[in-house]
Amino acid sequence: MLKRQELKRLYNTSEFKENYIDTERKQGAVCTGEGTSFLLWSPLSEKAELRFYKEGEGGSSFFQTEMKKEKKGMWSYKTEENLHGVYYDFRTVTKGEEAVFGDPYARACGVNGKRSMSVDLKETDPKGWEEDRSPQKQEETVIYELHVKEFSWDEAGGFSKENRGKYLAFTEEHTTLNKDGVHLTGLDYLKKLGITHVQIMPAYDYGSVNEKNDGEFNWGYDPVNYNVPEGSYSSDPYHGEVRIREFKEMVQALHKNGFRVIMDVVYNHMYDLDSNLNKAVPWYYFRTYENGEISNGSACGNDVASEREMCGQYILDSVLYWAEEYHIDGFRFDLMGLLDTELMNRIRKALDEKYGRGEILLFGEPWAADETAAEGDAIMALKKNISHLDKYVGMFCDDTRDAIKGHVFEGEIPGFVNGAENMEEKILNSVKAWCTKETGSKAPSQVITYVSAHDNWTLWDKLSITTPDEERRMMENKLAAAIYMTCQGYLFMLSGEEFARTKDGQENTYNSSISLNRLDWKRAYAYEELRIYYEGLIALRKQLPGLCDKSEAAGKRIYGHWKKQGAAGFFVENRKEGEHTPWETLYIIYNATEEEVETALPKGEWEVLLTKEDSFAWKKRKKAEKATAAPMSALVLGRRGSI
Repeated sequence: MLKRQELKRLYNTSEFKENYIDTERKQGAVCTGEGTSFLLWSPLSEKAELRFYKEGEGGSSFFQTEMKKEKKGMWSYKTEENLHGVYYDFRTVTKGEEAVFGDPYARACGVNGKRSMSVDLKETDPKGWEEDRSPQKQEETVIYELHVKEFSWDEAGGFSKENRGKYLAFTEEHTTLNKDGVHLTGLDYLKKLGITHVQIMPAYDYGSVNEKNDGEFNWGYDPVNYNVPEGSYSSDPYHGEVRIREFKEMVQALHKNGFRVIMDVVYNHMYDLDSNLNKAVPWYYFRTYENGEISNGSACGNDVASEREMCGQYILDSVLYWAEEYHIDGFRFDLMGLLDTELMNRIRKALDEKYGRGEILLFGEPWAADETAAEGDAIMALKKNISHLDKYVGMFCDDTRDAIKGHVFEGEIPGFVNGAENMEEKILNSVKAWCTKETGSKAPSQVITYVSAHDNWTLWDKLSITTPDEERRMMENKLAAAIYMTCQGYLFMLSGEEFARTKDGQENTYNSSISLNRLDWKRAYAYEELRIYYEGLIALRKQLPGLCDKSEAAGKRIYGHWKKQGAAGFFVENRKEGEHTPWETLYIIYNATEEEVETALPKGEWEVLLTKEDSFAWKKRKKAEKATAAPMSALVLGRRGSI
């Protein structure tokens, strides 16, 4: 076998690209009532063999057949038999070296993903799947990030024992705290909270847990089979069709309850170098340096070569497959900064053509752990390159996050709400979703506004470092929530943020115990004051078109801004063309000081919409004669009609 640096040179030759690049044919196993076909891209192989098995692991192959060599490095096999439920793998020979591997395009697999399974996808559809539709878009997008296992693992959540930590937990209706019939958990809880999108942390087949052991835990940022649901969340990881059906049932239940579903995808690296893709085409899908050194911008041991034609096509095919087959409504890209902008724009275009402009959400992390060995003139989807991306490709805004609560890695460094000085300008930039000439953001549609996600400390734990006093910390948490929920951009929150979620001060819990990572449903009612404050904020936000606006002109709605040490304020033009809005102008003040902040109000009929104590003040139509923001709080006022 050629060395990595020799293969790198080979793959970049015009001869290789002319003779072996084929982005049109549909790879993998396609199984229908009319038969089953297999297509594998392995251009360096001299021989390819397809082997069939009765089980997803163990046992000998009951049938082997040589595959037909076709143009462009493709190998094929067709049969008139419907091979639904039959497991398989490939055996190739290249320069005398044998490789045995599963299908890189596998849509089903056996336990722990080592052996692929041929699947008639129609046989995996739950009842009513053809009628499943995404819920109608709401006025605002509020994304709630959760982990399948964390969501329902807590016994107090009231989920059935057999479904705890599983896809099927999402199908359980009307769950309550300790089954008391009063305190909502599960999907009823999420509906009451008011979120619109559920973001599922990685739920494709990943390698960091043993699917045979229900007690193991990991966040799942370790892809093995990109197009197969994770088996540890299914009721039966041994039969490949089960995880598919149950994943669909989860999506179906979420849609039925009014939530759109976002999938967290990790195309920037693979679980290890012993991947199906690497065995099929050695070192094509991984970035390497000229000396053969493996690129490691992900800090996970490898980087995916998204800029190479067949690799980019693989990622595009995968995204489209999840959208079509599983009715996924959005994609969050892990370390998107390791993927090239051309590919991200191509994905955006393909989704738009099929589902409508911007209908499916597309956003990611605009950073990388380190430099990467991208080839040619590829431009990475980093924060600094946001101008190269379509306006409907979004990025997590770390500037807003850190301005509000403080440095993401240095726990003792505070932000605006917990005592930092000279943060007011950053806060005001956050309000406009950083749509400035300096940052390059085209529109709020490019910005994910948030203060906590699965990575790093929870918001509550971060504030605990800088603020030992819990009463003050509660004020800081409310103020932090009020700030980011009155900024333009898409809103995003970590599950449990609304009830002071804690992980006992641990910063990175990706492989900690499920007992530490689980959602503590009792806490949702122990911290009811905070949770209700979030509920009111979310409900109010949906009524403020001036903040919900995602257009390029959205920033022009913000005017009259002012700042002083520890406080800032601004006005918002809140009209919506063609529709009546209750409040045509907003006045918002953020006060992180120990003193009241009072300003005069322009003429007009002003109402109190949000105070320190009451996020449902907007329901009461209480008049405001002046603008007085209490210490450590946000104030939102609304003016009815025009003057």
